[in-house]
Amino acid sequence: MSTTSTQQRNETRERILEAAEAVFADNGYHDALVDEIGKRTSMSKGGLYFHFPSKEDLFFAVMDRLANKLVRRAEKAASDTDNPLKAAEAALESVLKALSTQKRLARLLVTQGYSMGSAFEAKRAEVFNRFARVIVEKLNEAKSACQIGEVDVELASRVWLGALNEVVVHWLFSDGPSPRDSAQELKKLLVSSLMSASTLSEGEIDS
Repeated sequence: MSTTSTQQRNETRERILEAAEAVFADNGYHDALVDEIGKRTSMSKGGLYFHFPSKEDLFFAVMDRLANKLVRRAEKAASDTDNPLKAAEAALESVLKALSTQKRLARLLVTQGYSMGSAFEAKRAEVFNRFARVIVEKLNEAKSACQIGEVDVELASRVWLGALNEVVVHWLFSDGPSPRDSAQELKKLLVSSLMSASTLSEGEIDS
């Protein structure tokens, strides 16, 4: 395949993904219509399926595209400081701010595929694992720099992601504060929990 053909195909895929992102975000997976995506891209259903063999493949490609954006944003934020713990905080804050400005995409990432069942859960876990690796890397560096003690950074990253998810869900469905507005307090709570965990002895925890 020539360079020009590859570029054209990539541009077409990107156009499809942009339209699909909007349709899935507005309607959820189950109610999103491939015909609507075709209408927005001026493509036939057959043309869409040439690039993405099924609606599920297209939805997962949209999730991957969103994940790529968020992970790149988190990595960029983390790279702007030489302080590992501050880098982990910055990565978390960058995602909270990004989701705050794109409510439809936040809904897409968190809830819009639940009608797919376990397939969505597996993909969603994959997306969150990618972000977790950014947090784990920086928390490991924070341990090496003696900024935090001997804590389980894998577990800590899951706690951070769980808190992020809860803040987003509360905002989306219970009219809670936006993730951006919660970012400073959330960072303070999560970092203080790391500090507390690293200073507790086994005896103190058991008692």
